[in-house]
Amino acid sequence: MAILPILEVPDARLKTVSTPVEKFDDSLANLVQDMFDSMYEANGIGLAAIQIGVPLRVLVIDLQEGEDEDGKALRQPQIFINPEILNPSEDLSAYKEGCLSVPDQFAEVERPAKIRARWQDLTGKQYDKELDGLMATCLQHEMDHLEGILFIDHLSRLKRQMVLKKLQKARRAA
Repeated sequence: MAILPILEVPDARLKTVSTPVEKFDDSLANLVQDMFDSMYEANGIGLAAIQIGVPLRVLVIDLQEGEDEDGKALRQPQIFINPEILNPSEDLSAYKEGCLSVPDQFAEVERPAKIRARWQDLTGKQYDKELDGLMATCLQHEMDHLEGILFIDHLSRLKRQMVLKKLQKARRAA
C-alpha cells in the first residue's frame, strides 16, 4: 500500500499515549498494511502505529526467523490490536534493543522473560497466549510505544544521553 516515514526522536508525537481501537474496518486493515510496508522497508521487526504518527493501539511484529530456500528471511507477520500484558514473570531477560525511532542505536534493556498477552486481530477476535524469548521482548518494547515510552527511557540518564549523543553525531555525519 504505502511506505510511510517513521518518526524519530526527538519528535514529541512519540510521547503520545495511544487510544484503543474501536472500529475494525477497512481503514484499520489499510493502516496495518502500511505499517508492515513501512517496517519491512526500514528493516525492522516491530512497529507501533504511533511511530508513523497514528495514535492507535496497533502493533505489527515479524521476527523474520529462519530462511526460505532462496536464503531470504521467512516472513511471519503478526498483528496485535489493543494488546495487554498479563502476569509478567519475575524472572528478567536482558536483550540488546534497537528501535526504528532511534535509528542505529542499541542498548541492553531488562524486561520480564515471560508474559501472558491478550490482544485482538483485524476482525476483533481476541487471543490470549504465553510468550517468551524475543517475541516477549519485542511485544513489550512495542507496547511501550503505546504509552509514549521509548527503549532509551529504560536506561540510566547517563546511558540515555550517550545514546542520544551518538545519534546526533551520526545524523551530522550523514
